[in-house]
Amino acid sequence: MREIKNIVRSRAQESSAAVEKLYITMRHLFNRGFYKPMGVSGETLREALLQLRPEIYGTIAEEKVELNGLLYVIERLPVGIEECRFINLTSDEGYSKSHFKAIIPPKRRRNCYRIDEEQMNVEITRGRSDIYDILTHLTFIFIESHKIKNRVLLDESGEVSRDWLKLEQAVLQGKKLTQAEKEKTISHTANILGRTFAEVSDIYDGFASVEKPDRFLHVIYWLGKLALEEVLENNKRTITFSPILRERLGHHIHGEIWATNIKQVLKEKDLLARPIHIISANMHSVMNSIFATHVLKAKFKDQDDFYIYEQLSKSGANDLRSKVEAFAMQSGLVFLPDASGTNIDVQIIDTAKIDWKKSAFPKAKMDKAAPVIIVMDYAFGEQAYETIDELLKPFQESKDKKTFLNVVSVSIMGKAGILGEGAKGDIMIPSAHINEGTGDNYPFENELTAAMFEGNGVPVYAGPMVTVLGTSLQNRDLLSFFNKSTWGVIGLEMEGAYYQKAIQSASKIRKSINPDVKVRYAYYASDNPLETGSTLASGGLGTTGVKPTYLITIKILEQIFNIK
Repeated sequence: MREIKNIVRSRAQESSAAVEKLYITMRHLFNRGFYKPMGVSGETLREALLQLRPEIYGTIAEEKVELNGLLYVIERLPVGIEECRFINLTSDEGYSKSHFKAIIPPKRRRNCYRIDEEQMNVEITRGRSDIYDILTHLTFIFIESHKIKNRVLLDESGEVSRDWLKLEQAVLQGKKLTQAEKEKTISHTANILGRTFAEVSDIYDGFASVEKPDRFLHVIYWLGKLALEEVLENNKRTITFSPILRERLGHHIHGEIWATNIKQVLKEKDLLARPIHIISANMHSVMNSIFATHVLKAKFKDQDDFYIYEQLSKSGANDLRSKVEAFAMQSGLVFLPDASGTNIDVQIIDTAKIDWKKSAFPKAKMDKAAPVIIVMDYAFGEQAYETIDELLKPFQESKDKKTFLNVVSVSIMGKAGILGEGAKGDIMIPSAHINEGTGDNYPFENELTAAMFEGNGVPVYAGPMVTVLGTSLQNRDLLSFFNKSTWGVIGLEMEGAYYQKAIQSASKIRKSINPDVKVRYAYYASDNPLETGSTLASGGLGTTGVKPTYLITIKILEQIFNIK
């Protein structure tokens, strides 16, 4: 038994060292200004990723190409990046005012611009976590591209396999394939990938778009083509970091603009002096929890509130959502779409304008100074520190006047990976955030408790949670150690420690907000990286996430509205 424990600890230590190596290497490459991912300069990054073997990247260390991981990554990178030899990470440098059309990945809100046939620019406005996310994803797809190259290149003269020639023919004909053509090409592609016909067929449509129904073949072809050119023609792919990005990173430029915009609106609406509750959540659950049941109860009579929330969450519910939003805006809600580059939209809710009889909280007990709720969309990794740190600073109204915000509480509701026996859709209540790879840990008094959620049909877990460098860098050994050792970690997320660091700095050190500010943290499980087939690459939650999302939101609002 002791030997098994030592092996597990050793693997966890190796994984931890690999994460640290990745972190240090990426910072070094950023400071250097450029590197070639499949050249000597990218070797340390590749080796560390292969040593770590993150769960989300599946069979990255095997000869066969990883399909689920590839889909996960492609959804988070701009369309067409597989064709580009030059990838340039930039700050917000004015491309939005040019003729270049912004390309926004389906699952990551970042502006990207195709400069020419060979170059893709990716705007970084959300801090270092955004860079780590992109670099690990690019390293993964480049490793996979060389697996494709290894399987189609027959000899050093450049002769390629018949399967490759058939794939190339199908892709370059530039038209939608018939079912027969598609299946023939899938057969050849499966041989290239080291996968079965069924495996490729099952994932094929996941890559498809209306414009490109056969995009899967396109992605595989271009990844393989550029890998072949790297070997046969020495045309190495290159990643660069613009001088402006390197100069601006860490200076809170976007976060400061974002926070100032919010405070300016509070001033214009005469809300600066009111008690303020900040909630980091999505852009629908707070609004729907307050207003939706009143607006839609006639349409969905005899149905409970969670049924209404589920209907609002469906893809074809735009009309329903518009009705709720229109009523909310008549009842004190102001929507602030992001104009700072943070990609974090905001809602400001003046509770003094709410007719509580026309809300889901008729028993709300408001003081004379009715509170203001600021709902901010999810931050990304280290961006959480930048945004909350700036928001909690006093508002500099003029050269000689600054106003301190009366922040009463900060609530964080998000999704996270769960460890141990938990499953997708379960709720986690953290008692502390541990910052992976550093000595930082942040215990706090959470106003939310596990007992508050019991009896609702959703399993709930309480304990410390780890804030990780990136969800794409986690592996089973390291997470198992965090879970089963004396750390007793129940889950992992990317922002918690950064939020708490900013809150503690503002309340305990800078004294810019109330030192007794209340904090609430709760997460619902989007995946279980320790369970095969339940990682983030296995797909989204669907409607499974509706109930825990609204349970958490309602508990937060009940405390803000003083409902026992």
